[in-house]
Amino acid sequence: MSIQALDALNAYGRTARSIIAGLGAAAPVATPTESESGGGFAAYVTPLIEQTGAALRTAETASARHVVGQGDIIDVVTAIGAAETALNTMVAVRDRVVNAYNEIMRMQI
Repeated sequence: MSIQALDALNAYGRTARSIIAGLGAAAPVATPTESESGGGFAAYVTPLIEQTGAALRTAETASARHVVGQGDIIDVVTAIGAAETALNTMVAVRDRVVNAYNEIMRMQI
């Protein structure tokens, strides 16, 4: 292994450790109030987006922990699978919304 590769590996390890250390102090995500969300579809989509983001952050955390030697590969695979499922669900919802919008736009008035 070359010196540059070792330097890059060490830099990645330092970055991963700093990410793990900073995850506990992450700022809370602002959520819309009830009057802003308007109920209905927004009330359905907002928690779905938050859950997807949380699953992606969990997968990233598990991966970073494994890189620095603090995590188990089974936890990484499980977290990535959950994040993939959540993201696929979000993409499916988005596609359905876009298709519904296009269908409404094609309607004759």
